[in-house]
Amino acid sequence: MKKLLKITLLCILGLIVAVCVCVWSAFGPMVKGAMSVVKLDDGIYYMEYEGDDGFDEFLEKGGAKNSQEVVSYINLFLSKGYYTPTATPDTAKFGCSTLTACSDNGNVLMGRNFDYPSATAVILRTKPKRGYEYISTFNVEFYGFGEGWVPEGFVNQYIALSGLFLALDGINERGFAIADLMAGDAVETHQNTGKPALTTTSAIAYLLKNAATVDEAVDLLGKIDMHSDIGAAHHYAMSDAKGRSVVVEYVDNQMIVTETQAVANHYLCQQKLNAGWVFGDMRYDRLCQLYDESQGVMDPQQFGEAIFSVAQQPWGENFIGGTQWTMVMNLTRPSVTYYWHRNFDKPFEFSLCK
Repeated sequence: MKKLLKITLLCILGLIVAVCVCVWSAFGPMVKGAMSVVKLDDGIYYMEYEGDDGFDEFLEKGGAKNSQEVVSYINLFLSKGYYTPTATPDTAKFGCSTLTACSDNGNVLMGRNFDYPSATAVILRTKPKRGYEYISTFNVEFYGFGEGWVPEGFVNQYIALSGLFLALDGINERGFAIADLMAGDAVETHQNTGKPALTTTSAIAYLLKNAATVDEAVDLLGKIDMHSDIGAAHHYAMSDAKGRSVVVEYVDNQMIVTETQAVANHYLCQQKLNAGWVFGDMRYDRLCQLYDESQGVMDPQQFGEAIFSVAQQPWGENFIGGTQWTMVMNLTRPSVTYYWHRNFDKPFEFSLCK
């Protein structure tokens, strides 16, 4: 009798261990990612994720043609069918600016201002099971998790892993960097050629994971159908460690690549040159002027001052409007420094150098 009881207990214990192993195998990396959240300052957080990022399966299933379809897949990936966080993507427009130049020591630098009515930002460091390690940023307010939502408390920290598919900018370990900017009008891109579909923000994570250079990123974009997020036109500022800097725009659902060192919120391709430019907006001209005056070579301080010079002032209390975050990226020695709410004397530095 005692022997039978012992065998039964061992079997039950073995079953419990097996179940725990299966659960940890499925959810362990996500739990670790959720538990990694660190609050850097009011409104900005940092977290890390290592493991299967779900992106290969996402593409195998055909991707997504709109934000709602992206959210549906995120629910499936994060919950394995057991939990369904909700999100309603925002439709507010955002204005941004970027600049790429060489530093005096031969490094390639890229700067980016993200301008938006308000932001709760999550910086996500991703080490995918397959692909390049990268750091990306997303604004949870853009994705509508709810008023006052912050990635605090385990459930909300877990939901913040949605950033694996919702990036607004970033840099990877090979020195490829990309930023999403509004292009200046409301003409959406919807390519329907039968290729896997990605939205503007999900495509950024796809490129950071898979592209080492601008050329590779452009090639990868040609292998997907692009679909605009938030009911507007977008363009990508992209740069790499070789010093190539371009803007990728879409006109009549056709991708157009234009060489440029600076990007703001109007078209730069010849097909729609200056469309969307607003009288009095001198950010692009200012960046081009500073680039030309330096002949494309700036020391880190000069470069920082250049990108800071076009950061936008808030127009309301509690930092409503204006530049929510600024990034200064070193593409030669892959790293990024964030500045939150124009606090240019308070850097948050992250390195991808091996």
